[in-house]
Amino acid sequence: MLNIRDLRIDPASLGEKKLLVEIIPAYEYKDGVKTNNIIAHRYVVALPKHNLEKIGVRIDGEQLMDKTEDFVEVEFENLEVGAYEKNGSVLLTAKATGISLV
Repeated sequence: MLNIRDLRIDPASLGEKKLLVEIIPAYEYKDGVKTNNIIAHRYVVALPKHNLEKIGVRIDGEQLMDKTEDFVEVEFENLEVGAYEKNGSVLLTAKATGISLV
Protein backbone atom coordinates (compact mmCIF):
# COMPACT_ATOMS: atom_id res chain seq x y z
CA MET A 1 0.00 0.00 0.00
CA LEU A 2 1.23 3.50 -0.83
CA ASN A 3 2.44 5.52 2.16
CA ILE A 4 1.84 9.30 2.17
CA ARG A 5 5.49 9.78 3.22
CA ASP A 6 6.55 8.35 -0.15
CA LEU A 7 4.83 11.16 -2.10
CA ARG A 8 6.72 14.31 -3.11
CA ILE A 9 5.17 17.71 -3.74
CA ASP A 10 6.52 19.89 -6.54
CA PRO A 11 8.37 22.77 -4.77
CA ALA A 12 7.28 25.09 -7.63
CA SER A 13 3.72 24.80 -6.29
CA LEU A 14 4.80 26.91 -3.29
CA GLY A 15 5.23 29.89 -5.61
CA GLU A 16 8.27 31.86 -6.68
CA LYS A 17 8.48 34.21 -3.69
CA LYS A 18 9.39 32.96 -0.24
CA LEU A 19 9.72 35.58 2.51
CA LEU A 20 11.89 34.69 5.51
CA VAL A 21 9.89 35.18 8.72
CA GLU A 22 11.82 33.30 11.39
CA ILE A 23 14.78 31.00 12.04
CA ILE A 24 14.29 28.29 14.67
CA PRO A 25 17.04 25.93 15.92
CA ALA A 26 16.31 22.19 15.84
CA TYR A 27 17.77 20.18 18.71
CA GLU A 28 19.02 16.62 18.86
CA TYR A 29 17.00 14.13 20.90
CA LYS A 30 18.54 11.12 22.66
CA ASP A 31 16.27 8.42 24.05
CA GLY A 32 13.31 10.79 23.62
CA VAL A 33 14.98 13.57 25.63
CA LYS A 34 15.92 16.93 24.09
CA THR A 35 19.63 17.76 24.35
CA ASN A 36 21.36 21.15 24.06
CA ASN A 37 22.97 20.08 20.76
CA ILE A 38 21.64 22.07 17.79
CA ILE A 39 21.70 19.85 14.69
CA ALA A 40 19.70 21.92 12.18
CA HIS A 41 17.72 25.11 11.65
CA ARG A 42 14.17 25.58 10.41
CA TYR A 43 13.80 28.60 8.12
CA VAL A 44 10.15 29.63 8.31
CA VAL A 45 8.95 31.38 5.16
CA ALA A 46 5.66 33.06 4.25
CA LEU A 47 4.27 32.20 0.82
CA PRO A 48 2.55 35.12 -0.99
CA LYS A 49 1.04 32.69 -3.53
CA HIS A 50 -0.78 30.98 -0.64
CA ASN A 51 -2.12 34.01 1.28
CA LEU A 52 1.13 34.25 3.29
CA GLU A 53 0.68 30.78 4.80
CA LYS A 54 3.97 29.62 6.34
CA ILE A 55 6.12 26.55 5.94
CA GLY A 56 9.33 25.64 7.78
CA VAL A 57 12.24 24.37 5.72
CA ARG A 58 14.84 22.34 7.62
CA ILE A 59 18.51 22.66 6.75
CA ASP A 60 20.91 20.45 8.68
CA GLY A 61 24.05 21.95 10.21
CA GLU A 62 25.05 25.47 11.19
CA GLN A 63 22.80 28.51 10.74
CA LEU A 64 23.45 29.83 7.22
CA MET A 65 22.07 33.38 7.58
CA ASP A 66 20.74 35.76 10.19
CA LYS A 67 17.17 37.01 10.37
CA THR A 68 16.78 40.67 9.47
CA GLU A 69 14.19 43.12 10.84
CA ASP A 70 12.37 43.17 7.49
CA PHE A 71 11.05 40.19 5.60
CA VAL A 72 13.53 39.28 2.88
CA GLU A 73 13.02 37.08 -0.15
CA VAL A 74 15.03 33.87 -0.09
CA GLU A 75 15.50 30.83 -2.27
CA PHE A 76 16.44 27.31 -1.28
CA GLU A 77 18.91 24.88 -2.80
CA ASN A 78 17.66 21.34 -3.44
CA LEU A 79 14.26 22.02 -1.85
CA GLU A 80 12.16 18.90 -1.23
CA VAL A 81 8.56 19.04 0.00
CA GLY A 82 6.58 16.07 1.25
CA ALA A 83 3.64 15.15 3.45
CA TYR A 84 3.05 13.01 6.51
CA GLU A 85 0.15 12.04 8.73
CA LYS A 86 -0.07 12.90 12.44
CA ASN A 87 -3.14 12.42 14.64
CA GLY A 88 -5.39 12.06 11.61
CA SER A 89 -4.15 15.24 9.88
CA VAL A 90 -1.94 15.54 6.83
CA LEU A 91 0.99 17.93 7.40
CA LEU A 92 3.75 19.23 5.15
CA THR A 93 7.47 18.79 5.66
CA ALA A 94 10.27 20.50 3.77
CA LYS A 95 14.04 20.26 3.70
CA ALA A 96 16.84 21.81 1.68
CA THR A 97 20.63 21.88 1.53
CA GLY A 98 21.09 25.65 1.38
CA ILE A 99 19.43 29.07 1.47
CA SER A 100 20.36 32.44 -0.05
CA LEU A 101 18.95 35.93 -0.46
CA VAL A 102 17.24 36.74 -3.76
